Amino acid sequence: MFTRRSFVASLGGALLFDGGFVHSAGDQSLTVVLRSAISGTAAPALGALVIRSGKVDQVAAVGRRGSPRGRPERVELSDAWLIGSCAKPITTALIARLVDRGSLSWTAPLSAMLPDLAQIMLPDYRSVTLLQLLSHQSGLPLGDEALQVRFFTDRRPLPQQRLDYLAMVLKQPALSAPGTAVHYSSAGFIAAAAIAERAGVPYEDLMHREIFQPLDMSSAVFGQPGERQLFGHRDGRPTKPMDSAPDLYNPAGLLRVSLNDWAKFCLDQLAGAKGRGKLLSPASYHLMQSPLPGVKGEALTWGFDPNIGGRKGPVLSHVGTDGSWYARVHLFPASGDGILLAANAGESMGGDKACEAALKAVLPMVSTPA
Repeated sequence: MFTRRSFVASLGGALLFDGGFVHSAGDQSLTVVLRSAISGTAAPALGALVIRSGKVDQVAAVGRRGSPRGRPERVELSDAWLIGSCAKPITTALIARLVDRGSLSWTAPLSAMLPDLAQIMLPDYRSVTLLQLLSHQSGLPLGDEALQVRFFTDRRPLPQQRLDYLAMVLKQPALSAPGTAVHYSSAGFIAAAAIAERAGVPYEDLMHREIFQPLDMSSAVFGQPGERQLFGHRDGRPTKPMDSAPDLYNPAGLLRVSLNDWAKFCLDQLAGAKGRGKLLSPASYHLMQSPLPGVKGEALTWGFDPNIGGRKGPVLSHVGTDGSWYARVHLFPASGDGILLAANAGESMGGDKACEAALKAVLPMVSTPA
């Protein structure tokens, strides 16, 4: 779950609802782009936000929310989209904020950060650091979906569920020695959240206190949508909770947020690149947004590219999907520009294709030619 992280390679169905996608909200020029991008796919709704010079320039959404009861509510700009792994940089910002405060250390060994699991984890994992967990260099596996199933009906506090999940994952052989290779792993973000929770505050509460409240991200919420909210879709139907991942996976990508509130985090990242960020120290912004030593195309959580689609970078990127939603974000720190895209359908209904088509159309609005 939440495994998608392809940024540049992608740049080179019947509708679910009657009436097409005539309704839209937001800026008209961007609306035209979205209508074109979603046509020919089965994605019910598509949203986009464009940042120019450190400010929101355009935002729009087209289509319909969808729901298990088939209500045809139209999408609104206030609706919250599940952004999948595009939320991973937000989790990393939480950890960086705690490191800035001295509550956590980037380089402490995992055996010291999770002492209750030290004796059961395989030796390869005992020296893993927070930096390695959040840069996918821990050797941890992706996150076995078979291990997830038992947690869908688990009603225990999420910090305990996360520890129990990690107790199973940390017994699985490492894919590589820590620090020697990149293997995309949601389990690494669950481990980072569990480390942050050792102070006695659940990850979800930490995110509200340390990220959402300071940035006024009032729409940000974890978990699956309820009635009269924007629903994800796959295989021609609205999705059910079991189609996604259990709540213990919140740190890896179960965040739902409006486009405007998502942009508040992205704007802070762009401001941080110029020494004006609100959340983190200058050193932490630099750490998040700089290429990893010896690793091409990767920063700390972000993908890192010199350019994208013919537009001058560097570019910080991420893609996210749980199979029922699709999202992608591309930030240009030098120019202060950015593009945020979200669809309420996964690949089986063309949510990825709709986002990619919109991205190609919107790219000329940002940065300068490479």
